[in-house]
Amino acid sequence: MLKQIPNIITSLNILCGCVAILFATSGDLINASFFVFLGIFFDFFDGLAARLLKAQSEVGLQLDSLADVITSGVAPGIIMYQMLNLSYFYEMHTLTETFSLDGWNVSFKNYLPLIGLLIVIAAAYRLAKFNVDTRQTSGFIGLPTPANALLILSLPLILQFQYSELIETIILNRWFLIGMTFLSCILMNAEIPLFALKFKTWDFKSNAVRYVFLILCVVLLVLIKFLAIPFIILLYILLSVFWKVPKVKSLPRMHE
Repeated sequence: MLKQIPNIITSLNILCGCVAILFATSGDLINASFFVFLGIFFDFFDGLAARLLKAQSEVGLQLDSLADVITSGVAPGIIMYQMLNLSYFYEMHTLTETFSLDGWNVSFKNYLPLIGLLIVIAAAYRLAKFNVDTRQTSGFIGLPTPANALLILSLPLILQFQYSELIETIILNRWFLIGMTFLSCILMNAEIPLFALKFKTWDFKSNAVRYVFLILCVVLLVLIKFLAIPFIILLYILLSVFWKVPKVKSLPRMHE
């Protein structure tokens, strides 16, 4: 029974992703983002539980990837679809003076918002590559799907909880959202070596980049809250590139 605990945790990730999709399709992007966050939380701990219980298996690896497709692929793709829908609504000058995303939804207006679903395709393609790539053991190649999901869902959270006219103008610009969609698709599948936040030991020397990154993340989150998320993703990429992250080796695969 203990050997099934990691798979149970992964199943909770799948459940959170499904609930997030339901909220996203109804236009409730805040609750959708919350359940994506929760799913990513479970995604982190299923791999940890598998290592602690020595219950790593091929089935667990495949289940983890399927969960990521749902929580970190389909849900963010629908959120971006709804954001593009909202940008159309915004550009038609029909927003009320007291803007809120709670329970918001608009009817299908045109085909442009479908661009957001490219995130689903890019995430699925990345995870398919990840499952057959023996290089991604001590680190990743390309932005992990959970990190990309955090980048996408930060947009409605910033808009809702740190609203300003400038933020509204930027985030609800269709070209900004389209650019973010293509950027996220490229980053997930780019040949960029990135470090993983998985600690094999706790000493500072071998984990310096991780500790520095986590400290800076806390500082940014305290100072600028949800606005910190895009900067954290940028910081993650820059630290990986300039800290001389060791090249990934051909060893047994790990969870994203």
